[in-house]
Amino acid sequence: MFDLEFSYTILLIICLLAACGFEFVNGFHDTANAVATVIYTNSLKPWVAVVWSGICNAVGVFLGGITVAMGIVNLLPVESLVDQNIAHSLAMVMALLLSAIFWNLLTWYFGIPCSSSHTLIGSILGVGLAYSLLPDANEAAVNWGKAQEIGASLLISPLFGFSLTIILMFLLRNLTKNTEAGDGLFKEPKKNQPPPWWIRIILILTCTAVSGFHGSNDGQKGVGLVMLILIGIVPTYFALNPTFEPARLSDPLKKIEITINALDASPLAQSEKIKLDSAKLMTTRLITRLGGLKSVSNIPSGERFVVRKDIMLLNNNISTLTESTDLAMSEADKKTFSDNLKAVRKLTDYSPRWVIVMIALSLGLGTMIGWKRIVKTIGEKIGKEHLTYAQGASAELVASTTIGLSTAFGLPVSTTHVLSSGIAGSMVASKGIKNLQPDTVRNILIAWLLTLPVVMVMAGTLFLIFRATF
Repeated sequence: MFDLEFSYTILLIICLLAACGFEFVNGFHDTANAVATVIYTNSLKPWVAVVWSGICNAVGVFLGGITVAMGIVNLLPVESLVDQNIAHSLAMVMALLLSAIFWNLLTWYFGIPCSSSHTLIGSILGVGLAYSLLPDANEAAVNWGKAQEIGASLLISPLFGFSLTIILMFLLRNLTKNTEAGDGLFKEPKKNQPPPWWIRIILILTCTAVSGFHGSNDGQKGVGLVMLILIGIVPTYFALNPTFEPARLSDPLKKIEITINALDASPLAQSEKIKLDSAKLMTTRLITRLGGLKSVSNIPSGERFVVRKDIMLLNNNISTLTESTDLAMSEADKKTFSDNLKAVRKLTDYSPRWVIVMIALSLGLGTMIGWKRIVKTIGEKIGKEHLTYAQGASAELVASTTIGLSTAFGLPVSTTHVLSSGIAGSMVASKGIKNLQPDTVRNILIAWLLTLPVVMVMAGTLFLIFRATF
């Protein structure tokens, strides 16, 4: 398969199955984020809730696009890490997969709502940093600009969820004060008795929204992980989008070339002049290589990964130059670069349909299994009181909105942390900080703080061991 030796083909299949395993674990680890409220308010029976959530998660993967997936791929500049030794690529892939799956399973076993996003990103960063320690490493092993962007998203989103849920609870309480609706929303659910029909509809809708947006965000992380595997191990087949016509890039590349040549490089520092010269070289080379080609199959197999590398290097150099304070670049020039680079990146930013189907099925099936441990933590152990209708609806509405906006902007966020912080915010809004259970909150915070460093060290160590062994 893919012109690999039999042993490498088996390892590739194992890696793809492991990626599906990660997404499967992600499914049953994060199911609770969507179904805890409908289960604890008796809006849906548990088996109905998890099946419905699984379907919505799978649909969300298809509707989520690939922006988040490409954010994961671009976090680890695989163009820098991949060399002619397939074993080295396998070492990279296996290290990050094993680390991510192990930490997800460990936190699930102890019933701690831990972020699959943190786990995956920590694994990727750990591999990248470990690579930079190798004596022959001469290129950037981590896209630090993308890492900072993702880090800010993961940090801000739970704070946003906590604060906005408190505000929403305050508004609900005041807008429905002394009304029949208010009395219903803030009541504790009666045992084994469903809520009034209108409350039930609201909670089912918020459960649906969280499930769908979770699929669109977390599912795309799985797609990005599979693309990392495929580009790293069999770049000849997956470095470029096989359905895209390279000749369509002639016009965008020429516009980039004209804009670059018109720039005044005299104010630039030497390092930035080197990037400008490199951008000129990459543009010229891409125009020559891709001009008139109707299909990716027309590009010699040995050059496809080089084309991808040139496009990524061109994108990175121009992005650095547009942020330079020394270069007098007009807004029109910046827009020309932005619009035409997006067009060029269509050759590299893609995912085969079978990858999306594979991840959608893994996430959807995982959602239907193993949900009880985390559901119990979210429903019973964050606050000291039983979850009310208003608390469940507020937390899920804020979570779905936050995840949906993050997906639209191509940013991975932690569904677990956004919803858990939303539940905590709803408890604080009811009776203050004393309404939280300190032991659970402490365990969640410890897991949140430890996940990145622990997984980074684990993935980096495994990478160095595997690379030396292979």
